[in-house]
Amino acid sequence: MADMDTKAMYKLSYGLFVATAVRGDKMNGCITNTAVQVASEPNRISFAINKANYTHDMIVETGLCNISVLSNDADFEVFKHFGFQSGRDVDKFAGYADFAMAENGIPYITKGTNAYFSLKVESKVDLGSHTLFICEPTFMTVLSDTSSCTYEYYQNNIKPKPQAVGTAPSGKTIWRCTICGYEWEGEELPDDFICPVCKHPKADFEKVVG
Repeated sequence: MADMDTKAMYKLSYGLFVATAVRGDKMNGCITNTAVQVASEPNRISFAINKANYTHDMIVETGLCNISVLSNDADFEVFKHFGFQSGRDVDKFAGYADFAMAENGIPYITKGTNAYFSLKVESKVDLGSHTLFICEPTFMTVLSDTSSCTYEYYQNNIKPKPQAVGTAPSGKTIWRCTICGYEWEGEELPDDFICPVCKHPKADFEKVVG
């Protein structure tokens, strides 16, 4: 059997979104790329979040969230802010001004977005690394006519190009995250390795010899 080329995953079409949630007095959000309409009668939306994300735990406990649809006007800072740090370590909304509060008491992102949905979780599916949430939309509105940001557009136009390996000792093997550019040094990247910056798995790393 031929080896699988995992880069085929990059050819799937994804939108990019910020999932936000509130638990007690704590607000948080994370980047996700899986929000889709899965039924029209009744209208249902699904999305998946990595269990390592703090937002995941908040949605599991409260059953409520908002999904803000990122547009081509989004800059890298919004991806860095909501995707490359954990709400367990920082308050992502402290000093952050580009949001408003929806009627469900959960923030939505107002800059670099073109719509948002308020969602009520109806059911959950355990997918191993992620949980799939199937939700009833309780409110939705358009914020901008700018096109939605796809994963391909993000890769080609928003994400900074990964930096060169630099001064790694000759012969050392470097594994570079193709999503955020994080570099790990070692001969073999563990199968269960998760990028500490953007939380992507081993499949999103490329091998570079310094």
